[in-house]
Amino acid sequence: MSRRVFVHIGLPKTGTSYLQAILWGHREQLREAGLLLPGRAKRDHLLSSMIVRQDLGVHRRGPGATGAWSAVRKDIEGFDGDAVISHEFFSAARSDQAATMVADLAPAEVHVVVTARDPLGIFTSSWQEHLKNKGTQPLEEYGLRESDDSRAVWNWRSLDLGLVLGRWGGVVAPDRVHVVVAPGAEHPREELWRRFSGVVGVDPAVVGEPEAFANPTMGVVEAETLRRVNRRLTGSWNAYNRGHFIRALLADRFLATRTGEPFWPGEEQIADARARGRRAVELVRASSYDVVGDLDDLLVPEELPARRHPSSVTDAEVAAVAVTLVASLLGEVRDRSTLPGAAPRPASGARAWVGRLRRRLTSR
Repeated sequence: MSRRVFVHIGLPKTGTSYLQAILWGHREQLREAGLLLPGRAKRDHLLSSMIVRQDLGVHRRGPGATGAWSAVRKDIEGFDGDAVISHEFFSAARSDQAATMVADLAPAEVHVVVTARDPLGIFTSSWQEHLKNKGTQPLEEYGLRESDDSRAVWNWRSLDLGLVLGRWGGVVAPDRVHVVVAPGAEHPREELWRRFSGVVGVDPAVVGEPEAFANPTMGVVEAETLRRVNRRLTGSWNAYNRGHFIRALLADRFLATRTGEPFWPGEEQIADARARGRRAVELVRASSYDVVGDLDDLLVPEELPARRHPSSVTDAEVAAVAVTLVASLLGEVRDRSTLPGAAPRPASGARAWVGRLRRRLTSR
């Protein structure tokens, strides 16, 4: 049985994808160093979060999905080092669900790891994530309430550090709760990995120099364009199709690569994020949790640079982006065409990427 199990529960939009890319990309090296990533594949950690949170949607995730948590636990039981489980959707679990998960991992010593950043940054990034998952809510209508449903993963329920610690902070001893503050822009990106690896007790050099991880953001016009496109989409869009076509192709490949303007929500939502940051910092300072990084980095600054709101985007601005988008998509279709007599150009760069994506999709 593993001696210690580190359960990394998020928060969403705090560098979790970056950390998971390092962990799974160096699974064997980490195992040799005494740190296990349990399960059959990375997907098992997402599925485990659904099982822990009693999300019946796991039954629609294909063969073997409902056995993910059992597979993770079996690997932990057969390993005598430490283990790490990582998925940001664990953050939405209820207190009783969190306690059941900890009990399922007994007799291992369970640690809860929470990566965090300022609530305004999380909020703005999570709205973009909402759009990349076919969401259509305008920013001014997004995040207006705290859900009491553990299946609600894009909500203040999982985004507010204070709320998450209120549910997870009591399931293990306080010194086994680790709050890892995401480094600010003045630090290299690798600093997040160094902070995280220090908590889980592995030498950061085990993975060599972590590769850059691109999780691009859209500008204000591009985000509003995607929101309007989502409203027009019809037919079935399951998780696979959303991930490959809306996120990877439309949002990340075409819209996020434009150098668009950053944006903020409205004044009331900024004030709400600022208050949530203050409450969370006060809670952590009053606790005996292990803190890695500067808690002041979790506070929303009183003075912010001027930025547009998505509601200011005009029809003309959307039309300009949409025309460029149609032209880009048409060029990719031409280059990948299999129509009789078509002579596609040799694939290179971005065309090669789209070609690989298309072959994966058509082979399924």
